[in-house]
Amino acid sequence: MAAALFEAAGGGVLFTLGSEALPLYQRLAAGSSGGAAEGLERCSGAVEVLRFGGGDPGLRRLPNLLDRALAFGARLAQVMASQPRLEICQFRDPWSGLPILTCPWRRGAAIYEINGLPSIELLDAYPRLPASLRARLRAAEEFCWSAADWVLTPSRTMRDNLVALGVPAAKIRVVANGAEPPAGSAAAGGPAARPGGAPRRYLLYFGALQGWQGVDVLLRAFGLLRDFEELGLVICAAGRTRRARALERLAERVAPAGRVLWHFGLNDAELAPWVAHAELSVAPLTECPRNLEQGCLPLKVLESMAAGVPVVASDLPSLREVIDDGVDGRLVRPDRPSELARALRVLLESPRARLEMAARARHKAAERYGWARSMDELRSWYGALPGRAR
Repeated sequence: MAAALFEAAGGGVLFTLGSEALPLYQRLAAGSSGGAAEGLERCSGAVEVLRFGGGDPGLRRLPNLLDRALAFGARLAQVMASQPRLEICQFRDPWSGLPILTCPWRRGAAIYEINGLPSIELLDAYPRLPASLRARLRAAEEFCWSAADWVLTPSRTMRDNLVALGVPAAKIRVVANGAEPPAGSAAAGGPAARPGGAPRRYLLYFGALQGWQGVDVLLRAFGLLRDFEELGLVICAAGRTRRARALERLAERVAPAGRVLWHFGLNDAELAPWVAHAELSVAPLTECPRNLEQGCLPLKVLESMAAGVPVVASDLPSLREVIDDGVDGRLVRPDRPSELARALRVLLESPRARLEMAARARHKAAERYGWARSMDELRSWYGALPGRAR
């Protein structure tokens, strides 16, 4: 999104979270290598990258997520005061939206990019979140989508759910997420070398480990496939969090010993061969408010399809949008390990059907979900926005 925006606008300012490994300020000249801000190198003008927090010990001492989010918003208000000529402001959460939308000298279009709503998603990390606080979060979200000129979202399912929440349909623009074949996949002219230590055959889950992802359901389903003696399950996640450790303990109880492999913190190049050589990719999302009231368009599904790896996923509205059941993937009822195991078993025992499904998935990803197509759509839309600015 940032790359398309800055390319259309001829430069801009990216205010984002930092880390100890990255500088708090970075200026990228037009045509320079993106480096830590990969993807911004094609912009026709300079891009300033301002990172919040980073190695600041004071920020690390803030007691909880909401305090850190409020500090992020307060710092953004200061940034807005130093940037009086911004033509387009795009934000992804209410803590960013409030200082942007209330800035007295802001001009041009304001875009609320909604990939998720904290009033829904925070319940996974904080199940005891008070109802009063959820109501305040929803009020902030409602202010943002009411005051913004446009709402940008990646799926038709999310658009429909946002309309049901009260977002005016006329201001919503849907631009799908995209995916390109990973280096070394059959779709990219592979084959890549098999990853070291990979089982001869394996199922793959990659992505985050929040409760709504349903990795526990996958582990229980895998336990029902123990008769496939050469079959492994590979789970690639961002970090070894508390939830990851709980899932590791579950795997020890329900899955065949030594046949669940965990990898944490892989970069794109390290992940690509694991995707390319998987028998099947699994997206076992659960039936919960995050997936039903909000919805999503999981990148792991698009990336697997682009790599020519069939996906077995939960039968939810957002996934029906991408997968035609039995044609270019399989959809099964969520939260049912036995049904998931049955669908996996049928495809594992049907190599020809699996290959045909993979070819159709790869074709669909290339035709409908390539990043180039999404980027072209975004650039065209962004380019027309200043003329509509208030």
